[in-house]
Amino acid sequence: MTSRREFLGRSTLLGFGATVPGFLGRTASAALPLGKPGAKDTVLVVVQLTGGNDGLNTVVPFKDPEYYKLRPTIAVPKDRVQQIGADVGLHPAMEATARLLNDQSAVCVVQGVGYPNPDQSHFRSMDIWQAGNTGKEPTDGWLGRALKAKPTPAFHLAGGNESSPLALAGAPARVPSVTSLEDFQLKTAAASGADKMAQKGVITDVAKTPTSPGSPNNLLDFVARTQMTTYASSDKLAAVGKTYTPKVPYPDGAFAGRLKLAAQLIDAGVGARVFYVSLDGFDTHAGQGGAEGAHANLLRQVSDGVSAFYRDLAARGHGDRVCVMTFSEFGRRGYENGSKGTDHGSGAPMFLVGGKVKAGVTGTHPSLTKMEQGNLVHSTDFRRVYAAVLERWLGVEGKTVLGPGFDPVDVFKG
Repeated sequence: MTSRREFLGRSTLLGFGATVPGFLGRTASAALPLGKPGAKDTVLVVVQLTGGNDGLNTVVPFKDPEYYKLRPTIAVPKDRVQQIGADVGLHPAMEATARLLNDQSAVCVVQGVGYPNPDQSHFRSMDIWQAGNTGKEPTDGWLGRALKAKPTPAFHLAGGNESSPLALAGAPARVPSVTSLEDFQLKTAAASGADKMAQKGVITDVAKTPTSPGSPNNLLDFVARTQMTTYASSDKLAAVGKTYTPKVPYPDGAFAGRLKLAAQLIDAGVGARVFYVSLDGFDTHAGQGGAEGAHANLLRQVSDGVSAFYRDLAARGHGDRVCVMTFSEFGRRGYENGSKGTDHGSGAPMFLVGGKVKAGVTGTHPSLTKMEQGNLVHSTDFRRVYAAVLERWLGVEGKTVLGPGFDPVDVFKG
């Protein structure tokens, strides 16, 4: 006959690693019902564009003749630009984003974002953005520090074996990397369906068995009850995907799939307030393309995926509590190179999408005549955008996370 200790040693919740039962037991089960406090707090979804997104072909200064001189083969034609302001427009692949801005006032474009003395190493610059500072050897991230200041569940929605980002390091509890709702499942050592049912029955029986204070089994009883809470939470989370029908269709592809997963978890009311998603491929040194091509395909994935995500949640009543923020470790040079691509640069746009953002274009577009060695000069420090998200969205004091001197950019209503 299987003892409690033997059973608990043989059954576990896999997919996240050893820290998951505690995570679910402490947070997910307590926050699942939508009516409970905290279930409808504001939510931040960070989208990392890995590789260095070309900001100049993302937010296009279509009225500036210098743009077409600098990019004779990869410039976006004026008649293809999705106009969003008097002098700038979005790449044609971002039609869905332009519609969100023009039709629903749900997009804020912050132009010319970067940091002083930009580093054009992918690894070093990404560390700076994820750490939220320019320290040489960062050990924690800006979101990790934010979660430490205001503890709340968070998820890294990973692709394949993607490791957890530095941005989430330093959180008071390890942030799980999730690839699908199937990750929320209790795995047992049973070989057959009957054995699995029997082992699940053991969990229930153990949790129901009372012990008196001071009993030698009191600690085991506590562990068993924690396991039972975890089991119930994982069971409920795994069931979310079976009943969720999006209000709008999501595009095919892994990136949109991860955003759909975020929507499912948000709508389920798990209480998580931070989600982290990334898309790779933006290191467009060669064959970048203009209105069409490799870069256009990447922008279309981002635009269509984020648009579907926002429209889905807005239709469910969550539009005003969700904010999507995009960033990349750097932009690209102002001029195209000999391989019809662009090299590492600086000064690129960030996007914020949500019902409470100040719609439109903010900040100054980088000058194309006053560049530094071909690099676009930034006008807004990225930590000012972070400060706005921290203070006006997550309710965390900016200087606690970023240090002093970074006044929030005015990107939210009210």
